[in-house]
Amino acid sequence: MKLGGEFTKGLLKENPVLVLALGLCPTLAVTNTMVNGIGMGIAATFVLVCSNLVISLIKNLVPNRIRIPVFITVIATFVTVVKLVMAGYFPGLSKALGIFIPLIVVNCIILGRAEGFASKNNVLRSLLDGLGMGVGFMLILIIIGAVREILGAGTILGHPLFGESFKPALLMILPPGGFFSIAILIGLSNLLQKRLE
Repeated sequence: MKLGGEFTKGLLKENPVLVLALGLCPTLAVTNTMVNGIGMGIAATFVLVCSNLVISLIKNLVPNRIRIPVFITVIATFVTVVKLVMAGYFPGLSKALGIFIPLIVVNCIILGRAEGFASKNNVLRSLLDGLGMGVGFMLILIIIGAVREILGAGTILGHPLFGESFKPALLMILPPGGFFSIAILIGLSNLLQKRLE
């Protein structure tokens, strides 16, 4: 696969949420606003890119029998950096995302890319893969967060969009709204993929 393909595959063809159905827990839990989607997307992308980079660099130094614990330690290091930076500079967002930031350590997208890709490929391919998967994940979080916030609260990034007569569909900012949003996006993604084939 060409280097550009390593990045673009995460956007649609192998999108972690829409195609691989990975990372659904944070996708459902934190996307009741667009800001939460942006924050979680940036955090996960940072961890994904940095862990892919380090794992690709050390893959030949790690004995096979301990590679998963080593990978988790590498991922946990970058998650700790994200958690501390977010708590220090964005305390409101840190509080809103809560437990889902530390849970990035066990996010199947990140561990799956570390084991399935970064541990078998060179640094450049691993960086592009991490960036593509991260951006694909972040785009879906932003889209779902925006749709749920607009329909469920009548706002975007906290700013009102409609007049006082607007009656929000509160269901959209509750967990079922996340399921509806993901289902519709997966359906649209499948339709688009079939048309592109």
